[in-house]
Amino acid sequence: MSLDKFISTLDQLEKDALDSFENAADADAVEETRVRFLGAKKGALKDVQKMMGGIDPSDRKAAGMRLNAFKAKLQESFEASQSRLGGGEASGIDPTFDATLPGIRPNVGHIHPITQTINHLMEIMGRMGFEAAEGPEVEDPWHNFVALNIPEDHPARDPLDNFYLATASATQAGSEGSQLLRSQTSTVQIRVMEQHEPPIRVISLGRVYRPDAPDATHYPMFHQMEGLYVDKHVTMANLKTVLRVFATNYLGGDVQIRFRPSFFPFTEPSVEVDFLWNDTWIEFGGAGMVDPAVFEAVGYDPEKVSGFAFGLGVERLCMRRHGITDIRDLYSGDLRFLRQF
Repeated sequence: MSLDKFISTLDQLEKDALDSFENAADADAVEETRVRFLGAKKGALKDVQKMMGGIDPSDRKAAGMRLNAFKAKLQESFEASQSRLGGGEASGIDPTFDATLPGIRPNVGHIHPITQTINHLMEIMGRMGFEAAEGPEVEDPWHNFVALNIPEDHPARDPLDNFYLATASATQAGSEGSQLLRSQTSTVQIRVMEQHEPPIRVISLGRVYRPDAPDATHYPMFHQMEGLYVDKHVTMANLKTVLRVFATNYLGGDVQIRFRPSFFPFTEPSVEVDFLWNDTWIEFGGAGMVDPAVFEAVGYDPEKVSGFAFGLGVERLCMRRHGITDIRDLYSGDLRFLRQF
């Protein structure tokens, strides 16, 4: 077949198709015309495509270009007819839609109460100049124990009190080469001090892991907020002020705070922090002045700088604020419970 005859055939088919689409009176007529000209089995387009085999190879490029233009023109006319008659996908309108019927409420996602609490804590501490810092959840003993002045024989390093990880090169649990899931967010303060010079004012909020049996107040995975402030002439008065401002903003203006003497390897002196809320003293975490041995481990001179650190339980704060009595409810996945917050 010659190129001229092929093009002439397409011109006639195109004219017939465009006329049919334009004169279609309803959606059924449009669909009938589409099948007649564009149908995959018996449409005129399929017959024309078979003619391509009889065209001289030197003319096939020109023939193919005309065929593509033919298909595009018919498809455009088909969609225009659908739109004109208010049917099909082109209009985007369902003819059976009744705007007077009540709608279907979409299933919108919900922010978990722990995430809500973390965002709130970051906002409160941010107003006091604390920047958020992050660190890995899989740690080495240096950052989790050694740099925090926790000796080899300390009970906190016991394999039964930590989640040590099996590695390709088997090592003794608690040795320098092994890895574990971090048991505290204090690891982040070590990483921050290793990379930055004072002054430092950061908080770290994240997951920590301890092999506790789940009960109303314990869970093997929970969240901590770690705070660190290092500069010249930092005192316990600064620590108490920061925690009082935090407690007032998070729990309300009537909250009081007190310190009880305690011991932590990485702070000296160390205290337990209690908040008086609803006429009850509640323990929320530990705090204290950063131990000089920790400063020395990261290359700071403890004669020139001082600082404080504190760690508070995020779940404990969340539960107190919302009146939750069992920590397991936060991780049950029960939407009836989670949708309350």
